[in-house]
Parts: sequence; C-alpha cells; structure tokens
Amino acid sequence: MPEKIEKSDREWRDQLRPEEYAVTRRKATEPAFTGRYWDCHADGVYHCVCCGAPLFSSETKFDSGTGWPSFWAPLEASALALEEDNSHGMRRVEVKCARCDAHLGHLFPDGPPPTGMRFCLNSAALRLVEPAENPGA
Repeated sequence: MPEKIEKSDREWRDQLRPEEYAVTRRKATEPAFTGRYWDCHADGVYHCVCCGAPLFSSETKFDSGTGWPSFWAPLEASALALEEDNSHGMRRVEVKCARCDAHLGHLFPDGPPPTGMRFCLNSAALRLVEPAENPGA
C-alpha cells in the first residue's frame, strides 16, 4: 500500500462533495437504494473517493438486496483497515480505506461463496473506474 495520506478537516471538506465528506470523514450512511452504485452493473474497479486507492473489482460485486453496493472480497486485503464498531447499539466491523482512513461501510459474515463475507459500502465513498477510463487494465 502506498504511503499513508493525511489531510486536515478543511482539506477534506474542500476536496469532497458534501455527501462524500459526511460519509467518508464523519461516518454517515447514505439512505438505502439511493447511491449511484447500489444497482450498477458496469465493469471496472471501485476506488476510494478520497485518495483514489483501488479497493474492489466489479467481479466481486453482488446484489445483496440491501440497497448498498456489496462485494464478497476486496482487490487486496491490505487496501482495507477493519475496526470494531459498537456504535448505535450494534456490534459491527467498520471497513476503512487503509491509505486515508476513509469510512467506506461495514463488513458482515452473510455474503456469498467463496468468502461468505459481505462488504456493504456507501456509494458516496467510491468512484468506479471503468476499463475505457483505465487503458491497460
């Protein structure tokens, strides 16, 4: 993983759209079935909206029925940081970008084979780069 990226709150606010900032820097959650990628079937790689780190392939995306983009595996485990999250009276695992600490969503053990995992993410935390945008991919 490339060098850690750290920015001030002001720098993140200036760089991100309001919803992206709320989700990635303040751990907000977009409403189900509203994000741009929950029902997206395009091929490509999903990157962190904050730092551009490649995180998930469309090949591991699946329809979880939850209204958020869901994946059964990241491109590389080292691209993510997982932390215990006991907020809102629940025990969950928070999924963060390892490079910039952006909040992406949560991990649940109810996904499909082969991993049985569901990385349930916010569209506002992601940017899809389709093959035509990434020659040589």
